Amino acid sequence: MKGRNSLYIVGITLVATLGGLLFGYDTAVISGAEKSIQSFLIIGLGLSSWAHGATISSALIGCIIGGIISGIMSSKFGRKKTLFVAAALFFVSALGSGNPEFLFFAKGEPTMGLLYMFNFYRIIGGIGVGLASAVCPMYIGEIAPADIRGRLVSLNQFAIIFGMLVVYFVNWGIANGQPIEWINNIGWRRMFTSEAIPAGMFGLLLFFVPETPRYLALNRHDDKAFHILSKINGKETAGIILADIKTTVEESSAKLFSYGKIIIIVGILLSVFQQFVGINVALYYAPRIFESMGAGKDASMMQPVIMGLVNVIFTVVAILTVDKWGRRPLLMVGSVGMAIGMFAIGILAFFKIIGIGTLIFIIIYTASFMMSWGPICWVLISEIFPNKIRGKAVAVAVAAQWAANYFISSTYPAMMELSSGGTYFFYGIMSILSLIFVWKMVPETKGKTLEEMQKLWKK
Repeated sequence: MKGRNSLYIVGITLVATLGGLLFGYDTAVISGAEKSIQSFLIIGLGLSSWAHGATISSALIGCIIGGIISGIMSSKFGRKKTLFVAAALFFVSALGSGNPEFLFFAKGEPTMGLLYMFNFYRIIGGIGVGLASAVCPMYIGEIAPADIRGRLVSLNQFAIIFGMLVVYFVNWGIANGQPIEWINNIGWRRMFTSEAIPAGMFGLLLFFVPETPRYLALNRHDDKAFHILSKINGKETAGIILADIKTTVEESSAKLFSYGKIIIIVGILLSVFQQFVGINVALYYAPRIFESMGAGKDASMMQPVIMGLVNVIFTVVAILTVDKWGRRPLLMVGSVGMAIGMFAIGILAFFKIIGIGTLIFIIIYTASFMMSWGPICWVLISEIFPNKIRGKAVAVAVAAQWAANYFISSTYPAMMELSSGGTYFFYGIMSILSLIFVWKMVPETKGKTLEEMQKLWKK
């Protein structure tokens, strides 16, 4: 389009997607360090599998907090400043998680104090993840021209999965060829500390991007909003766009249940099923899963890299097909694929069959998730709620998602002790229930305007 500065738009978007990359990095870094943390802290202190699960999942407590406060912070301080806070939290968490004994000056000895500090720093990072999960797509959506907004916002989901792939490579590189004693004492620390590099880059690059025109207009900084819109779209259309923004920036005070309870229940269940199908178990505990199948230490670190590549490929599939095939068909196909993968893994676990078959079914499971529930859940949450309640409803749905994530991730070690096959069967059953839920309750939003969705829920 004439007057558009495409290079500037892409640059801003790429900086914002670093928040998504850190979201993925922080979420998946635990996968390489999980067994070492168990050996160093949990077993070293004589604690139970419940303490193990709670420690591995402690960042999710921060994610819930970050998701809840993201709306307040982004409205009061701005989108850009909130992203600065997220970058700082990522940086502090990276250094602190890798060196939790910093305040104790007692490196090398497991103590309850170290366990508490490790969990504290992981929660700090989780708050960063919660903020980034809500504000990064919001920032991109508000800065991007309307005709390319969908593709640019979709890049944030790609960045999340790419961040997971990067940290799988980093974890494998740190552990590759090293004795298990070194990994349990030093290697896991370097895995966490490595996150400080992208976190620092994110914080520095944020100095070079603007606040969003929507936020500036909302706070009556029309001149600044016009200047940024001119740099993005050209002066010919900036005035028209600013006028459109000014007509839609008024905050609404509608109550959460103004359109009934069903829409809120649908939003919550979308979030809950996205987690109850067990995807983050595969992400957090990937090396342990592969090692339990008979893979050696180095191979158990390398096989998640294969998973990461599969995740990236099938996330791209979802981005390319969501507006063509629709949301409901992708979700239902994904649910079927996940059920097949989990039931097959459960059967193999019951019969103690270890081999390439299990890896194949894990790939089928993760590919099915990444082309459906992974990105499409976020798309639907941003679309199904009417304008008047969107901010409040999205906050409820995001908080429910992180709470469900914490529950599933923290209970996994104890469930595996009871029955590994039964654990995977549980996730398979959740996949079937997610299929029924989409079939019966989730509306198709493809091609519908937000106003049409609002009329649907009124009806």
